[in-house]
Amino acid sequence: MIKIQNLTKSFNGISALSIEDLEIHPGECVGIVGNNGAGKTTFFKSVLDLLKPDSGFVAVEDVHVNISADWQNHLNAFIDESFLIEFLKPKEYLTFILKMKKSQFDVEELLANYSDFSNKDITENKKYIRDLSTGTKVRIGVLSILAGDPKYMIMDEPFAHLDPTSQAKLRKLIRAQKEKGRCVIVSSHNLQNIAESCDRVILIEAGQVKYDVEVNDVNMRKLGAYFDN
Repeated sequence: MIKIQNLTKSFNGISALSIEDLEIHPGECVGIVGNNGAGKTTFFKSVLDLLKPDSGFVAVEDVHVNISADWQNHLNAFIDESFLIEFLKPKEYLTFILKMKKSQFDVEELLANYSDFSNKDITENKKYIRDLSTGTKVRIGVLSILAGDPKYMIMDEPFAHLDPTSQAKLRKLIRAQKEKGRCVIVSSHNLQNIAESCDRVILIEAGQVKYDVEVNDVNMRKLGAYFDN
């Protein structure tokens, strides 16, 4: 379980995050939605111990992320291109991640297991990551968090730079992780992508959890109406 309690963060005296109590469990696919500046990325960076909160804590499998790095054995994340090593080629980078995660699989097995999402622009590409399109970089990042056997995976706006076909493949990939008992936490500005890949949706507004509801037609219409106002 990921447990968040009394988590606050301010910048220049302005509250960016204030979450009293939140739990996310293995096997859930959780969509995080909110307008620009709502606090989604601040939330993710706090979970990943990339930002020091003003108060409260985040615990992954009972490990406080600011006290021990053991939580990294359970959680993989891709937030943006800064998570990649851009002077490596795609397969070199994925091989490095697999070794770091002490995975039982090699890169060929990883790519074979997710062949529908990898494509030749990754499997046969001789370019460095820095020279690839943003969409290809995102797909490399998503593949990297599948390395090892994580209970939890975090993706911040992965749909934003993907073409429609890749978006559909990512939705399918997210649902497949739930069937394996894994938890995927994914943010998106597109409610349709959340509706088609997640079973729970959390709306963050002004750094606070405004709604935390099951994904169904009624709730998604309410969320749609919220953003239309």
